[in-house]
Amino acid sequence: QNWKPLEDRQCTDILWLLLFAIFNIGMLFICGFAISTGAASRLISGYDSYGNICGQKNGKIPGIELSGQDQTSKKYVFFLDPCNVDVVRRKIKSMALCVSSCPEAELQTYEDLKKFAESNGSYLCSYELNPSTYPTDPNRATKCPKLPVPPSKSLPVFHRCTPADIACYSKFAEALITFVSDNSVLHRVIAGVMTSKEIIMGLCMLSLVLSIILMALIRFISAVLVWLLTAIVVLGSLGGTGVLWWLYVDHRVSANTTLPASELQVAEDNQKALLIYAIAATVFTIVLLLLMFFMRKRVALTIALFRVASKVFGHLPLLVMQPFWTFLTLMLFWVYWITVLLLLGTAGNPVKNNQTGLVEFQMAEPLQYMVWYHAVGLIWVSEFILACQQMTVAGAVVTYYFTRDKSQLPLTPIVSSAMRLMRYHLGTVAKGAFIITLVELPRLILTYIHSQLKGSENACARCMLKACVCCLWCLEKCLSFLNQNAYVATAINSTSFCTSARDAFIILAENALRVATINSVGDFVLFLGKVLIVSCTAFAGVLALNYQREYTVWVLPLIIVCIFAFLVAHCFLSIFEMVVDVLFLCFAIDTKYNDGSPGSEYYMDKALMEFVESSRKAEAEGKRAAVLFFLLLCTVLPKKIV
Repeated sequence: QNWKPLEDRQCTDILWLLLFAIFNIGMLFICGFAISTGAASRLISGYDSYGNICGQKNGKIPGIELSGQDQTSKKYVFFLDPCNVDVVRRKIKSMALCVSSCPEAELQTYEDLKKFAESNGSYLCSYELNPSTYPTDPNRATKCPKLPVPPSKSLPVFHRCTPADIACYSKFAEALITFVSDNSVLHRVIAGVMTSKEIIMGLCMLSLVLSIILMALIRFISAVLVWLLTAIVVLGSLGGTGVLWWLYVDHRVSANTTLPASELQVAEDNQKALLIYAIAATVFTIVLLLLMFFMRKRVALTIALFRVASKVFGHLPLLVMQPFWTFLTLMLFWVYWITVLLLLGTAGNPVKNNQTGLVEFQMAEPLQYMVWYHAVGLIWVSEFILACQQMTVAGAVVTYYFTRDKSQLPLTPIVSSAMRLMRYHLGTVAKGAFIITLVELPRLILTYIHSQLKGSENACARCMLKACVCCLWCLEKCLSFLNQNAYVATAINSTSFCTSARDAFIILAENALRVATINSVGDFVLFLGKVLIVSCTAFAGVLALNYQREYTVWVLPLIIVCIFAFLVAHCFLSIFEMVVDVLFLCFAIDTKYNDGSPGSEYYMDKALMEFVESSRKAEAEGKRAAVLFFLLLCTVLPKKIV
């Protein structure tokens, strides 16, 4: 392949663009079908166990005695036992009724139910029961709510009476997290999250601010950032480990055995959590120090790499905003996808359950195929959006790299790259996203099957499924890396996906050691940045939660904060990592087809040239030292033999 950066531009993979367009037309057809045949009012307003939609007049359902009622004044759905969850069928195993208002105070007796109905006309027992007979009716155990009735509030938009009691939420989680055997621990963990929700939100905002600050540091002080990050992470890891051990000892020494049983149990849980955190931090610090010891000689080479990447961000400041646009687009698509899925769920027909006599809405077989089609669309379109981000970033960086006179750059290279993508290369992006979908879909199916086999006696089948999932995961990561470089090749040469993937693979194979060395060091430094953000956020969380040691269980709040901090840091630093990968593929192409002679000048930046020269000098000095050592051996060994 004769590389001609930015010279010719043509449409690529048009057939795949047509296939992707046809597929999306199919998804729009499913959306229209769900809207036209599905009862959106059942989704928003809710319905009772007799098929009546709350807040409106209803038609009679054959065979259902209490159907077809006028529920205009009854706008809220009330569950007789809202905490009884069927995890397998993903629904509440309770009779549902339409009521005019949700009980805002706890109702402890059937007499309270009677007074509540008489005072505001909201009947909490089944429709055939008269409120005056609530305390004496023989069917009240099955036709009336489980006592005591917890206070509840209506959800915004969706008119469901939701219990306001934390204990009920913990029972929801208890039903979902089946591996937790100690229910009291789970109750305290959920209560801890609810108690410290303000702290969790504040720490999540802190991680966002730290990520933005780190991006600013990468841009303005790239020369010292590597060593600064290295020192801060080492000191932070050592300091954080020391603080965790100090807090553990402090909690253990200050433990008061005269506390009530509930508070004493919380204190013991905090001690166990601190001990686990301290041990994990110690192991992590030791591993981190060993990694930095073995990579200390390569860290200096990364400074030049970051200097070039920081120049890219200086000329292309809109690159920093790319994660926001991608995240916003994904959120909008996921909201649309979930809405259509819920509408499909309401498109079923009412069927009487012979065991309970209540109404259930079941999907017909054609609707199930639509759900599968919709599920494939979730993966393909999501991967398409992520691939568009990669192609846009690649096009902007390629334009920067192969433009000799930087003053001739477009006013907004990132916007120009996005327009070029939409005009020429949407088919290439659709094809790359489809390849990832072909691998990801069976992996997700096998992962689901593996989760369903947990606890079964067929250990061999579970082991084989796990091995297949791991192999598919590795294949997906390899294809994702190749796809990203194929997009770069398409941005440079305007070739189809397969041609670009082949050319990029050849270039990477020819420069495997160089690219592997530079990328490993760069990825390691960016990993240190992620570790720094997570460590600072977790450290701030430990200090903040330390003021609520009597009331809060630390385990889940810290885990939530650390996961969010890592995701935020990953979103920001992944753009920098992407820029680094694009720069080095451009660099490999540049060094292969140019030698710096007149008429074949390098496109690369001077800082990158200095990096190359320093690498060559280091390699030459290493060879010279090896030759001298060999000559010394040849001189000394014969004398000793004689």
